Formats: sequence, structure tokens, C-alpha cells
Amino acid sequence: MYIVYDGECPFCSRYVRLLRLKETGGVVKIIDARTLSNDSDIIKKIHEKGYTLDDGMALIIDEDVYHGDECIHKLALMSTGSSLFNRFNRFVFKSRRISKVLYPVLRSGRNFALLLLGKKKIDM
Repeated sequence: MYIVYDGECPFCSRYVRLLRLKETGGVVKIIDARTLSNDSDIIKKIHEKGYTLDDGMALIIDEDVYHGDECIHKLALMSTGSSLFNRFNRFVFKSRRISKVLYPVLRSGRNFALLLLGKKKIDM
């Protein structure tokens, strides 16, 4: 299982640091998308599904790719109740509908923060 996020986004970086997932029997690898080349297998898998990392983070489980609002929804369902952040994350994003509504707002905040920080897009 892979979580692919934007390591230069302060919100994304904080989110993956705070997130605690339930034991799934497998290893969870958290990957900064900016460390990968565009020809890496992980990036290819995301692009093959028609997704771009500039539009959202991705969760890859076997052959399935969850992106953006689907990703954050799936991660909320997999998160533990071990911290206030995880309980809040699960409470808000366990709803597929709320995830779909709120994720574009979060993405806009990310894009604005990256603009202020002078960071380039991930996918060129």
C-alpha cells in the first residue's frame, strides 16, 4: 500500500505525519511524489487511471488507485482513533458525500499555499 502526496505542501505533509492507520497486515509506504520521476511505476499507475497529483493525493492498494476525495475518504475509514486528529479525520471524511464536497476546498487551499511559497506543480 502506498500513500503518494506532495511533500512541498505544508498541509499534505502534516496530514500524512499525523495520520495513523489501523493494522492492515501490510506495509504502508508514504511517498513524497516530488521524489519520484515521471517514469516511476507508481506515477505511471496513477496517470494510467487518468489522475494527476496536482489534483490530489493518491492511495494505491494493490491494483486500485484512490485519488483526491476518494483517497481521503478511504484513509479516514482506515484510520485509528488513537489521536484527536485521527478521530476528527474519521468523523469528517468517513462520509463519501462530505469528502466529495470538502476535498476541492482543501485542494484550493493547497494550491494557494504552494503559490505563496513559490512551488511548482508536480506533474509537468
